[in-house]
Amino acid sequence: MVDLKLANQAMKKARNKIVPCAVLMYIMCFLDRSNIGFAKQAFQLDTGISDAAFALGAGIFFLGYAAFEVPSNIIMHRVGAKFWLTRIMITWGLIAAGFAFVTSETEFLALRVLLGVAEAGLLPGIVYYFTYWFTEEHRSSMMGLFWLGVPLAFVFGSPISGLLLDLHGFLGFTGWQWMFAVEGLLAVLVGIVIYERLYDKPDDAAWLTVEEKVALKNVLAKEASQKTFEKVGALSALANPKVWYMCLISFVVQIANNGFNFYFPTQVANLLGMKVGTLVGFVSAIPWICCAIAMVYLPRLSDKTGSRGIMAGWIIFVSGVGYIVSSTTNPVLGIVAMCFVAACNVACQPIYWTLPGRFLTGAGAASGIALINSIGNLGGFVAPNLRVWAETTFYSANAGLYIMAGTAFLSAILLWLTVPLAIGNNLLKKVHTEKEEKLINNA
Repeated sequence: MVDLKLANQAMKKARNKIVPCAVLMYIMCFLDRSNIGFAKQAFQLDTGISDAAFALGAGIFFLGYAAFEVPSNIIMHRVGAKFWLTRIMITWGLIAAGFAFVTSETEFLALRVLLGVAEAGLLPGIVYYFTYWFTEEHRSSMMGLFWLGVPLAFVFGSPISGLLLDLHGFLGFTGWQWMFAVEGLLAVLVGIVIYERLYDKPDDAAWLTVEEKVALKNVLAKEASQKTFEKVGALSALANPKVWYMCLISFVVQIANNGFNFYFPTQVANLLGMKVGTLVGFVSAIPWICCAIAMVYLPRLSDKTGSRGIMAGWIIFVSGVGYIVSSTTNPVLGIVAMCFVAACNVACQPIYWTLPGRFLTGAGAASGIALINSIGNLGGFVAPNLRVWAETTFYSANAGLYIMAGTAFLSAILLWLTVPLAIGNNLLKKVHTEKEEKLINNA
């Protein structure tokens, strides 16, 4: 028998205890991954790194990331999330701080690869980790809260990065050296603190009562028994056609997403007619505030309506429209358009990431989810190089924006097609007793 009241109590506690840790980790992840966008102008000037090498470095991060995603998630499945997620965070923080000492293109490219290797497994690890704590009906909302780390990294990180860049010359160091060192070491500190606050599974959580642990495990077991999971192991999941279709979607979505992130500060600076610094940092935070709002509202709406593939598709379709409009020279209109691009690129993803858990479980979920994110992150490698290719081939900065818009539209089509493929169809409406409905609504 499932006690919904106790199960919902347990999930509320997990939301309050675990999700903030995951959000903080993702904030630091995106801050250290994308801060090269702020350092771009001064960093290239001081080190002599060319535009082509910078684009390669921005994308090559994802090659190291992709290569180690699957083994990283399998290791986490075996050793537990507590140790492995904090290991990821501490090692990437140390490598991120090492960018303060880069003096050549070779060093830059090598550290970008190592940063990807160190961070590999974080996102699929969290996606898999949440399946131990939340039912599918709540998972989109929880993933939405987790993805708040992306806009929050830019909301707070953009001004901080700008301020650190303005420390140029302080104690004999350049602004970009201060930015890389401070933000990288901060990730190490957060990783050490979080280690004491994560638990591998509900049975290990001291803040759950015995009754709540039993209720949560029972409700998750009941949900699993009502689904038709693909019976695959850690290796056979890698050959599953549905997994590869999800890989394709993730790949195209990440092209649309990362084609924006790495060039956003420079695009804002060009619209405002000034160099990247404190003011550009604060203006750059505006679209990410809109993104944070979308991340709270849209995944909850998806949970409430049960809409998955259709809703995620429309969200990223709007991003494509935003890309086109952002080619304007009007600063106000351009910033507004980028608000839609930032919000929609990110808000579609927590909804999308509820889909693999519909047909994968156990070790198959660990490896399958990791493969999906691994292939998806190759889109992060393609994005900056594709954008530079478009701009140089057509001799127009707008060409890069238009090709990113095309990838957003393609993403929308692929997401809509998950419905006839029985992957992204709406959640089935469940019949509850009046008492059960009241308990769920009060949760």
